[in-house]
Amino acid sequence: MEEKTFLNGPHKKSSGFKKFIGWFVVILLLVGGIIFWWKYFYVFGEGVKSGELNYVVKKGNIFKTYEGKLIQSGLRSKAIGSVQSYEFEFSVTDDSLANILMTNSGNYFDLHYREYKNTIPWRGYSVFVVDKIVSMKAVGR
Repeated sequence: MEEKTFLNGPHKKSSGFKKFIGWFVVILLLVGGIIFWWKYFYVFGEGVKSGELNYVVKKGNIFKTYEGKLIQSGLRSKAIGSVQSYEFEFSVTDDSLANILMTNSGNYFDLHYREYKNTIPWRGYSVFVVDKIVSMKAVGR
């Protein structure tokens, strides 16, 4: 039998084990990337929460993020026999949106949010990320 020759000399077949390892690594990276995207970037849910804006602050050691709290009307009990107000804690990624919220603290807001499965340090401490103000009403003082 003759050996096939190409421009760079004789062609050798690569071993089946090397091909297997190569494909295994590619598939492993692809599956890992999909799982990472699903855990940190997939929007699990979205909706609108309404209530009085308690505060929005910029905080963090390395990544400075905007964190806020909305107090919703009504009362609920986490434990039997106790009363607690509804609190919606959220993060804000948009600087201009955070500045509007900070300057209007105490007003009544309808805030659109996206819910993620997990947090990322540069996105904030909460899985709820506010991305839009639906409406704002000044509360009489």
